[in-house]
Parts: sequence; structure tokens; C-alpha cells
Amino acid sequence: MASASAKPVPRLDIVMSEATVYRPDEKDLLIIEATQGGLPVSPTPYHDIAEALDMDPEDVMQRVRTMQEHGVIRRIGIVPNHYKLGYTANGMSVWDVDDRHIRELGRKIGRLDFVSHCYHRPRHLPEWPYNLFAMVHGRNRDEVFSKVKTIADMLGDARREYQVLFSTEILKKTGLRLS
Repeated sequence: MASASAKPVPRLDIVMSEATVYRPDEKDLLIIEATQGGLPVSPTPYHDIAEALDMDPEDVMQRVRTMQEHGVIRRIGIVPNHYKLGYTANGMSVWDVDDRHIRELGRKIGRLDFVSHCYHRPRHLPEWPYNLFAMVHGRNRDEVFSKVKTIADMLGDARREYQVLFSTEILKKTGLRLS
């Protein structure tokens, strides 16, 4: 029987197909819990995690790879704090473009070095005609507007209408937390 102070271990079943179910074990869950707030900013983040969990670094790296392969961890990426980098103007450009070309146009815009993310969203007519969104960061609003003009020029006749919506506050973004 578990002690009253023992922390319950959540059960996660990740269904990959009808024939395959991946169940993270206790060590996997420790790694998830240790990394869910981000990896250590270090030349050796997995070694640092392994040391903190009293595990072998190779085991930690293999477990992370396995969890990625099974969809437990969807992605590992850099999330820079653009405010600390001096980019304090953040404009979500919203575009009304022909749905027939949205995939091609979205990929083209998404490859621009000043667009942090670009995606397709449904329209909500008649109030909201926009179906393509692209986040543009700049050091000031004029810089954002200049970059948005570049996008407008790229879209040419494919765009009908657009707006730039600026952030008014910083919202903390986090993924799923186990504890």
C-alpha cells in the first residue's frame, strides 16, 4: 500500500494505432515532469536532467527519442523570449486570401525570417473574413507594418483584405503540465 504522502502517478496511455499502445513508465514520467517547463539552458541539457534525476544521460536521451517516436513528446524546439531580444511590437497579420491557394501561400509566408508562425484558420463570416494568420515581430510598430507590407506584396492579387492586430499584454504560454 502506498504511503499517504506518496504522489499519485498519472496513467498516460498514448494510442498510436489499434495494435500499439505506449505507456510511459515511472522514469519517463520523471523526465516529462523535469522538462515540461523547458530544458535547462546549458550546453548539456540532457546530462543536467540525468544528473538531477540520478539517471544515465544516454538513458534519458534514448527515452526522450522513444517518447518522440511514440507521440508522447510532440516536439522539442527553441522558444525565444522576443521581448528580451528587443522585439516589443508583436502584430498578428490576418489575411483574406483565396482558399484554393492558402496552403501554398501559407508555406511561402511561413518561410519568411520575420514570421514566427503562420497558419490557416476558418473564417467566421460576415464578421471575420480572414483565413490566413502570420505573427510578425518587430522592435516597433513601424517595423512590423513594413514587414507586413512585404507580405502584402508577396500575396499580390491573392489577397483581398488584411489587418494587423497588435498584442496589448504578454500571456504566459505553457503546454500540458502533469503536476
